[in-house]
Amino acid sequence: MFTRISSLALALVVSGCGHGESNGPASVPAEDNAAAPTAAMVAPPKTYCAVEGAHDFERLCDREMIKGANGPLLVLRNPSGGFRRLQVTTDGRGVIAADGAEPAIVTTIGTRMIEVSISEDRYRLPAIVEP
Repeated sequence: MFTRISSLALALVVSGCGHGESNGPASVPAEDNAAAPTAAMVAPPKTYCAVEGAHDFERLCDREMIKGANGPLLVLRNPSGGFRRLQVTTDGRGVIAADGAEPAIVTTIGTRMIEVSISEDRYRLPAIVEP
């Protein structure tokens, strides 16, 4: 049985996870801009991960969506400083490894979650899974 992961839904769910893109309201006077939140001041959303061979998942890894030459890239940052870049696909696979020699193995978990494994690192990401 073939399972399709909606790439558009994955991109929207992952990118719309609560971090601001603006530099605050446009109507804030220049002298008050120091108090206005900026994108750099807002922490990226955390995702559940089990990295470097860990058994249990914890909400420790940062994630962000960036523009890549071939479409959206999902960057997952480990607490130790390592990171993984995943290319969001449009063919139903969800994501693939954007670089490196290690393939990304995607497993569905219900209808709203996928688990992505690359070497000893595993990440749980929100996604819409369609039969």
